[in-house]
Amino acid sequence: MRPKSVAFIPARSGSKRVPNKNIKPLGGHPMMAYTVRAAIDSGVFDAVICATDSQLYADVATYYGAEVPFLRSADISGDKSPDIEWVVWLLKQLEAHGRSYEIFSILRPTSPFRLPETIQRAWKVFREDPRADSLRAVEKCKQHPGKMWVVRGQRMLPVMPFNIDATPWHSSQYANLPEIYAQDASLEIAWSRIALEHNTIAGEAIIPFFSKGLEGFDINEPEDWLLAEHYRTNGQARLPAISQTPFEINE
Repeated sequence: MRPKSVAFIPARSGSKRVPNKNIKPLGGHPMMAYTVRAAIDSGVFDAVICATDSQLYADVATYYGAEVPFLRSADISGDKSPDIEWVVWLLKQLEAHGRSYEIFSILRPTSPFRLPETIQRAWKVFREDPRADSLRAVEKCKQHPGKMWVVRGQRMLPVMPFNIDATPWHSSQYANLPEIYAQDASLEIAWSRIALEHNTIAGEAIIPFFSKGLEGFDINEPEDWLLAEHYRTNGQARLPAISQTPFEINE
């Protein structure tokens, strides 16, 4: 039997680097809309729920087809609040209302180029490995951590003090360093029991999901927004299709 699954779209208000980035217009619609539609149109989930602390964000999410059965409280919606807090809270709230899900996915609205097909591909990878705890999107590092440093006063120490033969990583050519991947924050899938029983959204057996092209592109800084507009208008990246008229936000 196919396990019941739910998509969580975390969209707290109060972004500082790009104010209200989750509902800032991109290609005619609030950015959040593309993640809502990608989740719904993937056909993977039994429910798509926006986890937000803002009634305005909730209105945007429901307009595009998501549910917002509960608003997040301020104590689990700060810029330092770990994901596990609101994930466990939401899973328990849903269970208390007779809605239990065996699998949850986190789809962050800051990755608007993630398509329904991306989610379908990730779902297939996750379901083919029943021994895994979770799946997480990653992409190859552009800035290798072997060339990163920690500054201590007037001195520096390498973050990763490893060598290739006698040559430190920080003095090696990039092509000679081992491949290292960074999570790109666009997509996570996990068994709910991992969060509820072990207080982690990842567990220990984690499947790598390799993002393709710009589907893992993450918007967090003002320059990221400019790049996203450039990629969109130049046809380098495609946004999920949205058929309805844009939600009107009164500033």
